[in-house]
Amino acid sequence: MYINRILIYFFVLLLSLPQVSQAGRKCKKSFEVVILHTNDMHSKIDNMAKLTWLADSLRQQHRYLFLVSAGDNFTGNPIVDMYPIVGYPMVDLMNQAGFVLSAFGNHEFDMGQKEFSQRRKEADFPFISANIDVSKSHLKKVKPWVSLKAGRCRIPFVAFLQLDENGLPSSHPSKLEGITFTHAETRAADFLFLKEKYGMLVGLTHLGIEGDISMAQKYPQFDLIIGGHSHTVMEVPRVENGVTIVQTGSQLKSVGKTTLTVEGGKITGIDYELISLDALNGRNPSVQADIDRYNDNEEMNRVLAQAVTPVTGKEELGAMMADAVTAISGVDIAVQNIGGIRIPFLAEGNILYRDIFRLDPFGNQVVVINMTVSEIKSLLVNSYNRSKKIDLIVSGMTYTAMINGNGICVDVEMKGLDGQLLDLAKTYKVGMNSYISSSYSFDHVDPGTVNYETTSQTLISFLRKVQKVDYRGTQRTAIRIN
Repeated sequence: MYINRILIYFFVLLLSLPQVSQAGRKCKKSFEVVILHTNDMHSKIDNMAKLTWLADSLRQQHRYLFLVSAGDNFTGNPIVDMYPIVGYPMVDLMNQAGFVLSAFGNHEFDMGQKEFSQRRKEADFPFISANIDVSKSHLKKVKPWVSLKAGRCRIPFVAFLQLDENGLPSSHPSKLEGITFTHAETRAADFLFLKEKYGMLVGLTHLGIEGDISMAQKYPQFDLIIGGHSHTVMEVPRVENGVTIVQTGSQLKSVGKTTLTVEGGKITGIDYELISLDALNGRNPSVQADIDRYNDNEEMNRVLAQAVTPVTGKEELGAMMADAVTAISGVDIAVQNIGGIRIPFLAEGNILYRDIFRLDPFGNQVVVINMTVSEIKSLLVNSYNRSKKIDLIVSGMTYTAMINGNGICVDVEMKGLDGQLLDLAKTYKVGMNSYISSSYSFDHVDPGTVNYETTSQTLISFLRKVQKVDYRGTQRTAIRIN
C-alpha cells in the first residue's frame, strides 16, 4: 500500500510539472532564424534581382534563412499580367530568389483558377491559406499551414486571407466559383494546437493591419504576424497583446528582415528591420538578365495619346476612366471605384499601352444597367458606407454625399452636366466595371448587360479616339457634413 501511495504521489507530481512539447524536447539549442518577407509585390519585378542578391548574401551569414510572401504576388504590372503565360515571370523570378512559402492574397485569383493552378505547379514553394475550402472548385487542395525546419526545430506558419462584407476576398466573384471562405478569426482557433505542438506560431496573413491587430488581440498564442493587404509601411514593428506585427508596404520597394531568437523550443526575441530595396546596389546578374528580357516588350511602349497636363490622383484618373465608359459604351452615366485605380498619376506627355494596364490591370468587363435615380442613389450611398469615404468617381453627372455626425452617408445630391438635379422620372443607362456590379450592394431591378469589352480596352479605345486629355482640377464629387 505504501509503495502504491508513493507511485500515485509521483504520478500526480509529474502531471503538475510544466508540460514541454515534443518539439521543445528536441529543440534545445539556442539559435537565430532570419525571415525575409515581402507582401503585395503586385508583379513589380524590377527589384527582384536586388532581393535575390540580398537573400543570397544573408544565406552566407545565417544558417537558417527563409524568404516568404504574405500574398498578392500578382496583378499590377502589364509585363507580367499580359505575358502570354499570364503571371509566369513572377513565379519564375520568385523561384530564382528562393522563396519557400507564400500566403494566398486576394489578387492571386485574378488570372482565373485554371491559370493560377498552373502557376502553383510551377512554383518551387507552396501557397497556403487556412480559411479557404477549394473542394468544389478547380483548384487543388490548399494546405492551411506548413512548418519550416531549422535544425531539429520546426516553426509553423499558418496563413489567412481577408474577406469583405460579402464574405469573399477582394477579387472578382466569377474567379471564385466553387470556393468557400471562412472568417480568419473563426478558423484561427483550429490551429492553436500548433503552438502547443511546436512551441512557436507565426501567422502569414493577408488581412490588412487592422485584421492583424484584431487577430493578435484575440489570439496571443501567435508569436509573430507577418502581414499584407493594407500596404502598410512599418519602420518599426507593432506589438499588440504580446504579438509582434510586421508589414513592408507594397510593390517590392522594401523587404522585411525579421530575426527570431529561439531558445528551448520557444521564440524569446524578435528583431525587425525594414530594408529599402531601392537603396541597394547589389543585383543578381542572372536574375537581372531575365528581368531585362521580360521588360523588353515593344508592344507595351506604343503611344496611345497625350496628357496635356499630368493626370493626378484618384479623382482625375477615375474621371478619365469613367469618361471612357460613357464615350465608348454609349451610357448616360458611368462610375469607377477608387480601388480599381492602381497608379497614383499619369505624367504629362505620352500615354503608353503599358500605362493603361498599370492603371487598370484587372480585366474587368463593362456592365450596363438601366437604373432609376433612386437606384443610382443607393449605389452611391452604399459605396460611401463601405469605407466611410468617397469610393465611386463618376462621368455624366456630379454628386455630393450627405454625411451625418457618425460619418455615415445618409443621402446624395446628384446633378447632371447641365447642373440640374437628375430627372426622377427618367431611367438612366449606367456603366460600371463587372467588379462593382457583382460585389457592391445596391438596388437595381435590371440585372445588367455585359458588353464583353474590358474596361482597360474601353479606355484604350477612348484614348485613341480623343488623342489628347486634360483633367487638371477635375472634381465631380463632394462631401457635406449635416
